[in-house]
Amino acid sequence: MIELESVPELIDPVMVAAFEGWNDAGDAASTAVGHLDREWKGEVFAALDAEDYYDFQVNRPTVWLDGGTRKITWPTTRLSVVRIGGEKPRDLVLVRGIEPSMRWRSFCNEILGFAHELGVEMVVILGALLGDTPHTRPVPVSGVTSDADLARTMDLEETRYEGPTGIVGVLQEACTHAGVPAVSLWAAVPHYVSQPPNPKATLALLNRLEDLIGLRIPLGELPEDARAWQLGVDQLASEDSEVAEYVQTLEEARDTAELPEASGEAIAREFERYLRRRDGGPGQGPGGHATESGDVPYLRDPAGGRTRPPKPPRPESGRGKASDDKGQKGPDEASGNESDEGSGGAPEEE
Repeated sequence: MIELESVPELIDPVMVAAFEGWNDAGDAASTAVGHLDREWKGEVFAALDAEDYYDFQVNRPTVWLDGGTRKITWPTTRLSVVRIGGEKPRDLVLVRGIEPSMRWRSFCNEILGFAHELGVEMVVILGALLGDTPHTRPVPVSGVTSDADLARTMDLEETRYEGPTGIVGVLQEACTHAGVPAVSLWAAVPHYVSQPPNPKATLALLNRLEDLIGLRIPLGELPEDARAWQLGVDQLASEDSEVAEYVQTLEEARDTAELPEASGEAIAREFERYLRRRDGGPGQGPGGHATESGDVPYLRDPAGGRTRPPKPPRPESGRGKASDDKGQKGPDEASGNESDEGSGGAPEEE
């Protein structure tokens, strides 16, 4: 039995979820939900029982000191609620956790139980995958759904994928079968610079979410962090001629393709976002300052200073391959027009 006595009646609630692990390249998706929770001061009202869903040898608990008392934090999935004020206030239910190790169907049913109890109108699941996309170009973000009607009304792709999937795909299908509208937003992260965080991908997911649900999201320091990240990667790539040549190859392939970013609809969307933000407001400015390109903390290796982007393989096709299990794009994140390995194309799953 789910008891939500401490949660007030919600206004037009939308559930936004992200899970660390396989579906979270560069920690872009989980960081996006964490940003929403922090900016809007979310209040945690529920946490799933870690014993039911996690293998603690895979996701280990952490020990920390609270004053002189040792405490343990267990890996889990937490739900919080935030209220967005304004002329038309509404609520978001934020779900942030780790991809479960076991009992995925029960895990999804428990989340759906909260969704039903809270009257959630739509579930949006954020994900990030490794792909053949250059860090110098806008981050591709694809919106997919299993609901044909939702695909038409919200201008989304209807998934046709068959094959292995992650918790994002399983939760989306569970929502569809339960009659809850569900959408997955996927950001493509350059596979040659996959270490987290990736503020540019996080920013792209939040911009796409903003367009999808019609909310103005305070971005805080993310725009400056994204610029600093790109400057840092530019510098690292310039120090290795092979990486620089490979990035140029990706740029040429990207620029000659038919890009969503170059469409009239995408340009109009960017202009509308500019108009919304033109007058500023709390949390809407860039906030903070860009980090010097030579001192970007999230591009450093604690053992040896700066981390150079790994030299990508040079396959005959000129395409790279994802090189990391975390955020590894499986076939369920690949477009039907792309290779199943390391593709930067639009995912057809989740």
